[in-house]
Amino acid sequence: MDKYLAAVKAALQGGRAILNVYHKEETLKVLEKEDRTPLTEADTAAHKAIMEILKDTEHPVLSEEGKSIAYSERSKWDTLWVVDPLDGTKEFIKRNGEFTVNIALIKKDTPVFGVIYVPVQHTLYFGGTEMGAFKVERIDAETEFDTLDVLVNAGTKLPCEDPKTFTVVGSRSHMNEDTSNYIAELKEKHGEVDIISKGSSLKICMVVEGEANEYPRFAPTMEWDTAAGHALVNAVGKEMVVPSTEKPLVYNKEDLLNPYFLVRATK
Repeated sequence: MDKYLAAVKAALQGGRAILNVYHKEETLKVLEKEDRTPLTEADTAAHKAIMEILKDTEHPVLSEEGKSIAYSERSKWDTLWVVDPLDGTKEFIKRNGEFTVNIALIKKDTPVFGVIYVPVQHTLYFGGTEMGAFKVERIDAETEFDTLDVLVNAGTKLPCEDPKTFTVVGSRSHMNEDTSNYIAELKEKHGEVDIISKGSSLKICMVVEGEANEYPRFAPTMEWDTAAGHALVNAVGKEMVVPSTEKPLVYNKEDLLNPYFLVRATK
């Protein structure tokens, strides 16, 4: 199986595994008691489903569920998968549907292909520097397709038209003083600024799609939170950069914590 096709299939299977937990009646009862057992179950089930497919590709996997791999080993990897089986812990617990499955292929330190699947919405984002980025709706693990061309033809090429009013996308769970100050600066620069709140890596997708102009993230994230979205950003000719250096985020670092970053159209 083509490795890019494998990544899409893996994300869809991961999404199905999550929904099998998410839609159980007992899941809601336990989450109401703030016990995260179903979340752990969903994470683990998605990880296993994804690994079952990616293990047949030629590249090693760095997953949130397998983050203990020593850097002395990872540093030898030229190409690798970076996976977040369930991105959006708080969104899962709130049951608002804004959580995703993220899979990215990293070459050297740069994302070259990414998949983001939104299980509750049955919406798929995928793409890379060689093909561009696409959005496919009404898709799940039961959908039959043998090549990515089928999805390309069924999907919408991204980005769509940028919003007429300057729009910033922010986190439902992580709005802080640094972010608020940055948005205030944008208001001084652009006048009217609309703010959209989204969970998980859907914030990056909003900029990729053209629904938002910028996404400032001035709070901690890990590499598996951003790698798939970063690949999509690259695919549509936009950028994800560290504000202090104007350089892009890099991956498979010794410390897997990301610095603060901005997602935006290129200057």
